[in-house]
Amino acid sequence: MTKKAIIILTSIAISIIVFIIIFNIFEVNEVESKKELTRQMFLSDTFPDEYKPYIDELKKKYPNWEFKALYTNLDWKYVIDNENIFGKNLVPKSYSDSWKNTTPGEYNVEVDSGWVDSSRTAVEFAMDPRNFLNYVRVFQFEELSYNQSTNNTASIEKILYGTEFYNKIVEYKNSSGTNIVTDKKYSDLILSAARTSGVSSFHLASRIKQEVGPFLSHSSISGTVSGFEGLYNFYNIGATSSSKPMGAIKNGLQYAKDGKGASEATKKKYLIPWNTKERAITGGAIFIGSSYINSGQDTIYLQKFHVYDTESSELFWHQYMTNVLAPYSESKIIYTGYANSDMLSNAMSFVIPIYENMPDLPCTSPAISASDFSSDNTKVYANVETSLNVRCGPGTSYESLTTIQGGTQMTRIAKGKQKGELWDRVILENGLVRICISKLC
Repeated sequence: MTKKAIIILTSIAISIIVFIIIFNIFEVNEVESKKELTRQMFLSDTFPDEYKPYIDELKKKYPNWEFKALYTNLDWKYVIDNENIFGKNLVPKSYSDSWKNTTPGEYNVEVDSGWVDSSRTAVEFAMDPRNFLNYVRVFQFEELSYNQSTNNTASIEKILYGTEFYNKIVEYKNSSGTNIVTDKKYSDLILSAARTSGVSSFHLASRIKQEVGPFLSHSSISGTVSGFEGLYNFYNIGATSSSKPMGAIKNGLQYAKDGKGASEATKKKYLIPWNTKERAITGGAIFIGSSYINSGQDTIYLQKFHVYDTESSELFWHQYMTNVLAPYSESKIIYTGYANSDMLSNAMSFVIPIYENMPDLPCTSPAISASDFSSDNTKVYANVETSLNVRCGPGTSYESLTTIQGGTQMTRIAKGKQKGELWDRVILENGLVRICISKLC
């Protein structure tokens, strides 16, 4: 073969390789573009009338916040029917019966140690977005992608404050029980994991606090569980429910060990085995990003309630946690982290799900007893000299949605008859439905 022919063949080969690379890049970009296009078809800046007063109040308080309505095109009853299935949504066994599934044969059956099936009422309350459109609980709807301008170790430390992760150098035990001391703090690992995975570092820090609590001794991250020495799972990935002692934790550590039979490609992608804390925090973050956030489940709410997906038409199965109130509790952690970091005035984006044929009024919490109220339909006025807080529930421990001035007119739809301090359920003239102390006339 002549030198000229070799050069021509080499050029052709290079051209083919370049074409394949360009085609693959185009194909990947096309897939991502289709995902984004699909998502945009469901998103809108316009909210239904029953959502608007809540969104307006939030915008008044935080004008830099952006809100998008995610029109799921799903019927409310259909959604609740598919979520109200035994074992899909759990509450602590210590909760009152109003939170629990009381069906004979299913009542107080431990799906996981200390956790039982929730009531339909609990599912309805937890899934009705209108219940959580206040400045604290709205963070279950925050978009969870990494933002370089806001994510930093100082802010992460503020989220970790009050836990044993705060300002702490990372140590861990290997499979032989030898203690390894690193030169990095937990905030360093979390920020690095956020950059690698594309997931908000605040979300990762908050998720760790939610899943393993404030103590380094938690079994999922102690590295000392028998049979799983030197393994770590900071996000309890794969920790599926089990009635066996430490069953859920051991399931999570099994995932940390071998991905529960995952392919070599999957294990490589998620850095499995998670035999160091850095691999566990980063690998778990990659899992969260690729398994949920990158498929459209990019809020805590959508990770708990699988009602939207850009990659699959099959819903209600790809759910990160079973605790029906996980989004509710995690949102408080996130809010506190932002508040401590003086970041609440920053630009933030929230995605709020919309369902068809929802109840006219927000679904009531099982913690609020119907017997504490009597039906009413009376025009009343705020009987105070200065102002009156309108809250999410009957007590000062509930977040305030707005403040109204003395003399403000509203409609009382339920009159309080609680023991001690009385609280009424009201509808303000702008349509906002909530509860305020019974100082009305």
